[in-house]
Amino acid sequence: MTTAHSNASIKPSALSHPENLPTNPAWKRGQGKRPSELVPDATLIKWLRDMLLIREFENRCGQAYQQAKIGGFCHLYTGQEAAAVGTINSLNHDDPIVTAYRDHGHALARGMDAGACMAEMFGKSTGCAKGKGGSMHMFDKPNWMFGGHGIVGAQTPLGTGLAFAARYEWEVIGKSLPNPGVSDGQTAKKKVSLAYLGDGALNQGALHEAMNLAGLWDIPVIYIVENNGYSMGTAIHRGTTMAHDLTKKAEAYGMLGAIIDGFDVIDLYDHFKPIVDWCREHQKPAFIDLKTYRYLGHSMSDPQKYRTKEEVDQFKGKDSIDRMTHVLMNERKAKDGKPLLSEAQFMDIQTEVKDIVKKAMDFAENSPVPEMSELFTDVMMNPQANMSPTAVYTHGAKNPLL
Repeated sequence: MTTAHSNASIKPSALSHPENLPTNPAWKRGQGKRPSELVPDATLIKWLRDMLLIREFENRCGQAYQQAKIGGFCHLYTGQEAAAVGTINSLNHDDPIVTAYRDHGHALARGMDAGACMAEMFGKSTGCAKGKGGSMHMFDKPNWMFGGHGIVGAQTPLGTGLAFAARYEWEVIGKSLPNPGVSDGQTAKKKVSLAYLGDGALNQGALHEAMNLAGLWDIPVIYIVENNGYSMGTAIHRGTTMAHDLTKKAEAYGMLGAIIDGFDVIDLYDHFKPIVDWCREHQKPAFIDLKTYRYLGHSMSDPQKYRTKEEVDQFKGKDSIDRMTHVLMNERKAKDGKPLLSEAQFMDIQTEVKDIVKKAMDFAENSPVPEMSELFTDVMMNPQANMSPTAVYTHGAKNPLL
């Protein structure tokens, strides 16, 4: 691993030449194409489909919560769809991600089965965590998603650790350890990890400890602040220093920082993909202030007295799904010169998405609740005999959807 001494000679040189940094990519200087121009047409349509899936999924979750079919806390992602879809599609599939408790959107964008996601919301045994995690704890190892986490900011050291492990495999061990999609003895490769956090986590000590280590040891983690303007009900400028320029926090730890608009998924991808590629190549960390907005409350019980309806409507006016639909139906052309997406195709995608979510709802409704014995499975290892007076900790049933 790179030492602190060598960092001191590398970082100022790299940060003093803007042309070497991904925040000033070639396409911005009039050289080469935007990253999104190299994305296949079918992939762009899938981005729209994924955002529509997240929107429909969250709408149905809200209904189910009001019907008391979903219990506990429930933090919906409505309005922030482009943030998850644009960032996750900038990665390789085996780049690990970890996020906070507003996590359904990330799970679906990463490829989690909608049925496994909805069943988890319902607390059913067929959920991704067998009904034990609920809304805040989506986990999908085959898709390299290592959890939504309920403790504010606590996921950021985990994301840093995932990146450290990946670099250690590549730099020290030289081969990939057993994981989904990894063949025996496979050569390790350079990876990055994404650690998502809300703006409320900016003041948590765990984040700053993690960023200090990432900057000190050149750990390839990208901290993404999904900055929706409010820490629960507190406007960011009331509780966080330098709220107008959060990249100063990155600068303090000697890492790359960038502010990115998260309302246009294509523009987001154009700015974020070069940063991912740079962090992967140079094995360095980065910090992103990703501007976004949630249309609903912090959670389902939030009366939203801290903002006006006019403010919410203002942000709805630049809705990311509406923007992407307009681009595909008007601006982006297929090889035959026609718009990439027709109105009929758009209607078909909406029908498909609604059918997927309806089937997920039916699946969750009809799935069984966990057996009482599952209280003691997959909770923790049992390193000492008779550690528990009530049960022996064991691994429970596997989820066939995962």
